[in-house]
Amino acid sequence: MFGKLPVRLLILLLLCSTLIICKKKETPPEEVTEEIAVQEEEKQEDENLPEKAKSSGAHVSYLTQRPKQGLSAIGGRVNTGEINPINYENPDINVLKQMGAEPAIISFFTGEQYYKAGDYNKALIEYNASISHNGEFTEALTARGNTWLKKGEYKRAIDDYSRAIRIDGKRAELYNYRGYARAELAELKSAIEDYSLALAINSNYTDALINRSYALFEIGEYGRVIEDCTRIIALEPKNVYAWNRRGSALYSLGDDDKAIKDFSEAIKLRDNYAPAWHNRGNAWYSKGDLDKALADINRALAINPSYADAYTSRGNILRLLGNNESAASDFSSAQRLKQR
Repeated sequence: MFGKLPVRLLILLLLCSTLIICKKKETPPEEVTEEIAVQEEEKQEDENLPEKAKSSGAHVSYLTQRPKQGLSAIGGRVNTGEINPINYENPDINVLKQMGAEPAIISFFTGEQYYKAGDYNKALIEYNASISHNGEFTEALTARGNTWLKKGEYKRAIDDYSRAIRIDGKRAELYNYRGYARAELAELKSAIEDYSLALAINSNYTDALINRSYALFEIGEYGRVIEDCTRIIALEPKNVYAWNRRGSALYSLGDDDKAIKDFSEAIKLRDNYAPAWHNRGNAWYSKGDLDKALADINRALAINPSYADAYTSRGNILRLLGNNESAASDFSSAQRLKQR
């Protein structure tokens, strides 16, 4: 009977048997590559969340955690490759049933197929069934938590991640996922604790560093933001978003010259990255160099004509230059865009 089955399926069934015996997966799932992450983050480039204004009224823009759409990327948060590990092949569910695989395994893999197809409600049904058969099946708990995360049910996601952590507390990604969910609920201090636990397990876990730097920025811990971004840059020197966020933290601490260097590096790495142009323009504005400030912010608006904060920043500059009519027009554009 086994001789007629493909070698890949035999390997898969061996994996299933191991999962049944151990009741949990021992090897942490794979992380996505930098190339995939950058592609995902590009979808978020116009999410210009305003930072705390300086006395001049100028703002800098930085990106949020790794975005929920792909749950991966350089700008902040969770990896799809970790959520649904690519080391799982797509099994034939009917063959698994014929081979007598445990119901928990069958439901789990069925849920994985629904999850990958984007049918999260059906995925939840299967993960629930898997967990009902084996309450210590860490992968099923994690997968269900990730599905709740996709659906915006953050408290339920936290509950599942916490259960998985109680079973296997040595998996860094579980703390990162739980931290992400807590940050979405604005529980930033708890989120920072989780990211720190993830980094205690894996000090080079870039996702956790990015997410922690975001949360730290939100609570005004700019010195620690700089430390985390410096670590990110050491791991990923071409991470545009880390250069921009570190520049934003330096700007917030009043170090305009170092901020300009970081924003310039972000621009060098990616010429069409509007937030870095906008931020460097505001740093020039803070230094009193209105010509350079105006040139940079014009460039930001040429890249992204819907950039509300950039209209506000340009309006401030134009007002100082005595062009009150154009300044009023920019302020109106900013207000209209923010009301969308």
